[in-house]
Amino acid sequence: MQILNLPHYEFKTRVENGKNYIFDPFRSKYLLRTPEEDVRQHFARYLIEERGYPASLMMSEYSLSLNKMKKRCDLIVFNKLGAPVVLVECKAPEVKISQSVFDQIARYNLVFKVSYLMVTNGMKHYCCKIDFSNGAIEFLKEIPGYEDLI
Repeated sequence: MQILNLPHYEFKTRVENGKNYIFDPFRSKYLLRTPEEDVRQHFARYLIEERGYPASLMMSEYSLSLNKMKKRCDLIVFNKLGAPVVLVECKAPEVKISQSVFDQIARYNLVFKVSYLMVTNGMKHYCCKIDFSNGAIEFLKEIPGYEDLI
């Protein structure tokens, strides 16, 4: 796998029938280790270990219904009351972070209405804060710590 612009973490992995798998602790199962899955697992660990996000308040591949279509957001983070506060969209490192990626996560946010959206391809990471009272969107210089969200 490609070296990412994130700290190095050790993961439970295995090889089965010549294919690499990585353990997803949120779903308690091994998943095919695609470049996007590698980014998702690394970014989740980054949020937990470097930014203080409680693993118990995160879920990966969280289902949502948008215009009667089933979708999944890569990561969702909840507050201690169980309300969603952050959506994260992960892409493979070779995928350019473009307007269409921001449009995708913004569509998901029509369902959740969280104040923080994060987008990463493992090389570049973006976070924006949405102020719903005046419709303003502010791109933050760094990924906020969990305690900064409240």
